[in-house]
Order: sequence, then structure tokens, then C-alpha cells
Amino acid sequence: MTSPANAAPQPAPLWQPGPDRIAGARITAFQTWAAERYGAPAEGGYEALHRWSVAELDTFWKAVADWFDVRFSTPYETVLGDRSMPGAQWFPGATLNYAEHALRTAEDPARADDAALLHVDERHEPVATSWAELRRQVGSLAAELRALGVRPGDRVSGYLPNIPQAVTALLATAAVGAVWTSCAPDFGARSVLDRFQQVEPVVLFTVDGYRYGGKEHDRSDVVAELRRELPTLRAVVHIPLLGTPAPQGTLDWSSLTESDNEPVFEQVPFDHPLWVLYSSGTTGLPKAIVQSQGGILLEHFKQLGLHCDLGPEDRFFWYTSTGWMMWNFLVSGLLTGTTVVLYDGSPGFPETGAQWAIAERTGATLFGTSAAYVMACGKADVHPSRDHDLSRVKCVATTGSPLPPDGFRWLHDEVREDLWIASVSGGTDVCSCFAGAVPTLPVHIGELQAACLGTDLQAWDPQGKPVTGEVGELVVVNPMPSMPIRFWNDPDGSRYRDSYFEMFPGVWRHGDWITITDHGSVVIHGRSDSTLNRQGVRMGSADIYEVVERLPEIRESLVIGLEEPDGGYWMPLFVHLAEGAVLDDALRTKVKQAIREQLSPRHVPDEIIEVPGVPHTLTGKRIEVPVKRLLQGTPLEKAVNPGSVDNLDLLRFYEAVARKHG
Repeated sequence: MTSPANAAPQPAPLWQPGPDRIAGARITAFQTWAAERYGAPAEGGYEALHRWSVAELDTFWKAVADWFDVRFSTPYETVLGDRSMPGAQWFPGATLNYAEHALRTAEDPARADDAALLHVDERHEPVATSWAELRRQVGSLAAELRALGVRPGDRVSGYLPNIPQAVTALLATAAVGAVWTSCAPDFGARSVLDRFQQVEPVVLFTVDGYRYGGKEHDRSDVVAELRRELPTLRAVVHIPLLGTPAPQGTLDWSSLTESDNEPVFEQVPFDHPLWVLYSSGTTGLPKAIVQSQGGILLEHFKQLGLHCDLGPEDRFFWYTSTGWMMWNFLVSGLLTGTTVVLYDGSPGFPETGAQWAIAERTGATLFGTSAAYVMACGKADVHPSRDHDLSRVKCVATTGSPLPPDGFRWLHDEVREDLWIASVSGGTDVCSCFAGAVPTLPVHIGELQAACLGTDLQAWDPQGKPVTGEVGELVVVNPMPSMPIRFWNDPDGSRYRDSYFEMFPGVWRHGDWITITDHGSVVIHGRSDSTLNRQGVRMGSADIYEVVERLPEIRESLVIGLEEPDGGYWMPLFVHLAEGAVLDDALRTKVKQAIREQLSPRHVPDEIIEVPGVPHTLTGKRIEVPVKRLLQGTPLEKAVNPGSVDNLDLLRFYEAVARKHG
């Protein structure tokens, strides 16, 4: 994108990679190689490479497959047989196996004894699993799954925390050609059943409980309920995290992973299902999103190997749980020969800065976390670089919500000035990023560096015209390999089409408001279906949160914009106060003044209401649309799926507000 002659001068970047860093980046080597072999532009840096990657989609993805030496056991006929969305056909005719690629490093005698996994719990003592040992366990477990009758296409489920056994179970499932799906053990029985009952698993891997916040949480009752309510189960595998014996009728993990079977990797079609992920599902049942072995393999090679710049010398730590797509993304770090760090526990135990201690102890080179955690560290007066040796950390990446400008400044000031800060945005729907990390580009405060390679990302106005420098709908106008092949139990594809293609037929509309700047970076403004549209001026909720939560008195906030039947517009701001703070006239004035001066006088809330807390989905996202529905008078049971929220009682508070306002 070129800047208009009369455009305002581009602001100075917060960080700029030096010449050595650019020269040493894997994406630079890829561009040079692709220029020689595939006609990619040799000059023009990332901007030119991205332009080529979306203009020559087939050639780009063929180059990715070649660069990462993807093993096609049966060759493909063409790269993109059908490019229509939904329904794009990638690499028809090809067969391969995801798990084979994830364990390829174990074949190298020089690497076999290196750590593939580093597991850390709240005691903060890393425990390593070597590549050779991981491969052996996967071989043993895959053979046992086959002995249990598990066949390609069968579903295998995990009710597991972020532990090495979960990675082994996923890879063994993929090796067999079965379909993996998982939930974290802090999910209650109803939430898990809302997910697993849709896909009818034949095997369930489960723990007896988990440790979080310094306490043990027994889950044996939940597991018993899952066994009762999942009639398709042929086997339940018990992992004694809390040391309890295997319940009657279950198999013990250690007995299934003790043999020395060489892994057998089922060669499956490119579009064969790899796993099922679930949308937050705040209304109705969660969407059961099916992604393919080949699509995820190529997308994650590109994203991790080029955008995240990961390789054999790296250690990849992202704070996540098995109920969030970032766990699947983290496991794919194995594809690049990277050591993957698995942390199981509270993000802030024993104190807020705990994740920085884990990054230090594990020698993490890429540390991924949430924007909310970064902001919490700033409020808690955490000083990462003062208290920890973070010299190995090259990049801090954030997702879950937009990283506010203050978060960029805090990381720059408190971690290191020469720090690559990668705010990324994508979705469970593609298990990847639309925009975010590029190791060769500058970082500007409040901006994602650029759209990702092979991702034809645009901002569209309501008429479907691309816009630059102004707010529009996030759309992707050409297919990506990791887009869902389908939703489970959606035989005619109507739920899939309605989710992404209803507004702009044939074009993926994600449901976020974004601005693409004239220098190619991306600003995320929040969900477009909960956008604040006041007097024709659109504002993302994230913009409000960034200003309001900068105030020390505000722990968290939730803003809703309601179109009223009489043509009016009611915009309440709900605030969860910090300890000791009081919502008096002085604080109300302070909040309104901050929004008026820093954002827009049109978006000063009509009311500021103190709440006991802000409701979230089980993956930690603020629940805006269901609260909006409650305020519009929708009954609670119809406004939200109760199994998808972290605290249903909180929503009753908002329901009471709705009655009062109504």
C-alpha cells in the first residue's frame, strides 16, 4: 500500500528490527529462496512478499509446502482445486499425516535427546520430555488406540490440563487418523457435554483433578458424569494427576504408553479432519469447528516457521489451556523443531508476575500471553526485567483481545527496549492469525504489524468496498488452508455459511472492526456485532476499555450500545472497581472526562453502573452480545448458553439491570 502524497507523516515506530535481525530472519531466507524458484519478488521486503502471496495464492502455498519439506505420501494433483468459499479444495489427491511432521525432529540422532516438551506446574520446576521419548510414547499409545478399535475419522476426546500427556494423546490420535477434541478440566460437566456430545467420542482421556492457585481440585465426580452421559465411549483412560487410583472400568495411562512400538502414521487425505475446536458458544450450542490435517499443517508451518520465526534453537511458551485454540497452536511449535513449554496452573500464582518467572526458568525465546495479563502486570507494579533474567526472550506476543497502547509502552519499558512486541489477532475458526507478527517489520504502538502471508485481509465498508485508513469489517477475500472444512452436525453447511458468509456471500466476514493503515499495519477495534454506533460514528468496545481501564480505580469494564425502539440509543458502562475504590460522582466524572478527551464526546456513556464482576466466556473473552440481548429483554436462558460462561450468577445481575431499565 502506498501512502497518499498528502497523508500525515508516519509515526516513529516503537521498535525497529536491526539489519542483522532482518537478514537472519527465516522469512527473509524464504523470500530469497522463493524469488529464485517461484518468482516471488526479491526486492520490496515484506510488503512485496505479502502482495505476491495473495496474488499468486497457489504458487505461494506450493512454495510453503516445499520450503518446509512437507511429506506427501501421495502427490497432489493441483494446489487449489476449487477456490470458492466456503468449500475451497486444497491439494486434492494428496495424502499425509500431521503427527509424522510434528515428530520428525526425533528422527535426527543429533536432536533425539533434546527436549521436545518442557512441562512446568505451579512449583515452577521444569520437567523435560525428549523428542525420542515423545515419539516412543506416541507410538505406544497409537498402537493401543488401534487395538481398542479406533479407526480414521473416529473422535478421541481429552478432559485434560496443559500437560505432556495431552500432547501425546493428540499426536497419537492424529497418527491413527482419528479426530482430536479437548476441554480444560476447569470446565464443568455441562460445558464439556455441550461440546463432546456433539461429536460422540469413542475414547476419553481424563485426569482425576488439577492444581490451580495453590489448591487441588478433584474432578472425579465430573468425570463420572461424563462417562454416564457419553454413551459412545469404548474406553476411558485415567491420568492420575492427583495420585488417585484408576476408577473401575478405566485404563491406566502408564500401561498404554510403556511399549516401544514404532509409530505408524496413517496417511490420510489432505482435507481429513484433524481436530474439532469450539467457538465460545455464548448462544446455543458451541459451534463444533472441524479443521483438516493438511490445512493446519501448512498454515501452522507458515505461521510458526515464518511469522513467529521459530526453529530448533527456540523455546516456545504461550500461557493457554486445552480449551483454547492457542493450545493447539502451541503444540504445532513441534513442527519447527522447537521446544514447547507447557505451563499448567494459574497465570498469577504465587504472584502476578509468575509468567515472567516461568519464561526465565524455561529459557523461553517467544513468550505468548494475553493482553489482559500484560495490563494486569502494569497495574500490579510488576517489573519483569528487574526481577528476572529475560535475556533469551526475543518476542512477547499477545492475543485474546487487542493490546492497548499502554501495554506496548509497558512491555517496551519494563521488559526491554529491543523487544519485538507482536500483538496478533485471528480466531478459533481458523486456528491461526489473520494479522500480527512479522519479524522484519517495525512495531507501532497500538498496531498489529501486518496481515499474514497468504491471508487476503481487507477492511470493507457496508457496501463491500475496501477502505484504508478508516474502520471497516474484517474480511478475508480468498481462502486459507485452515478455514473449517465444515461444522460438525451441519449436513447442509447452513450454519457454517451463516456464521461467516451471510453479509458478503463468498467472502469470509469475521465479525471484527479493523482499520488497515496506509503503512499496512492493522488496528483491531473489537467485535463488529457489539460495536458502538452513536450518531453514525462507530467505535469499538476495545477502544473504550483501553481508556477506562487505564484508570487505577477500574479493574475491568463492559460497555454496551443499545438501539431503542423510539430511535434513541442507550449506552451504559459497567465497571468492576479495584479494591478500595468507590463509584462516587468524582469517579464518574473522571471516567467520562477520560472518554471525552481521549476518544470521543459522542461515546461518553449515559450511565456508569458498578457491577460485582464482568462475565467472560470459558476462554476468557468478555461477553458483550449476550449482555446486550439481556438488556434488550431477552430471557437469560435464551440470551446465553449457560455452559459457556465463567459465572452465570453475574449474568443474573445484568438481567436485573435490564428489568430496572426496561
